[in-house]
Amino acid sequence: MDAVDRFGEDDEVRVERVDERAPRKPAPRRERGVAPEIEAVGFGNVAPDTRRKLQGRLASAAEDFQRERFTEAKQKLASIEKLAPDVAEVLELRGLCKYRLGDWKGAVADLERFRLLTGSVEQHPVLADARRALGHHAMVEELWAELGEYSPEPALLEEGRIVAAGSLADQGRLQDAIRMLEKAPKPGRRPSVHHLRRWYALADLYERAGDVVTARRRFTAVAEQDPSFGDAAERAANLG
Repeated sequence: MDAVDRFGEDDEVRVERVDERAPRKPAPRRERGVAPEIEAVGFGNVAPDTRRKLQGRLASAAEDFQRERFTEAKQKLASIEKLAPDVAEVLELRGLCKYRLGDWKGAVADLERFRLLTGSVEQHPVLADARRALGHHAMVEELWAELGEYSPEPALLEEGRIVAAGSLADQGRLQDAIRMLEKAPKPGRRPSVHHLRRWYALADLYERAGDVVTARRRFTAVAEQDPSFGDAAERAANLG
């Protein structure tokens, strides 16, 4: 599972939306190099000097995340947590770092806390995929239902659908997984990246189910839309 982010990664993972709003009174002067979304983060009742230090540390961690230096980013975020616990944006980004490092339990701990503090569903696909990796299939189903109830943006919903289908497949319910992806809304004349991701996942499921003809057709459809999309063209060719 790749995921959907406001700290600047590609459209895979979404670290992302700050729920807080800027105060109506004039904002304090911003330190050079600190982005507005970082400046808007609340760090609790810390001294102004400490706040500026934490802003710089969060900005540095966000840059590390963009550059895929996940261990370094996680360490900086842990140091922020010691001085200002339960900062939603810090928990969110640290959870995503842990996810990228394959620390499923750590990712679940941070992203569940982020979910509790904000009520946001923005990281539900990532949280669900970490749960899936741990075999928590009932929780994956719960997160998928909650994501659908809030009707988020199509790309986010699609990521959640792919994870939920993968969870079904992990339980040996391949036909249920295929039906879930087949029932998804059809794209317009120009499919978006999230549509291609679903097509690819569906092709993989068909191959696992032994339907080589349909799998090849699906992989080919992805490759025709975007020849550089993963290994879709190669997989289609390998299926004859």
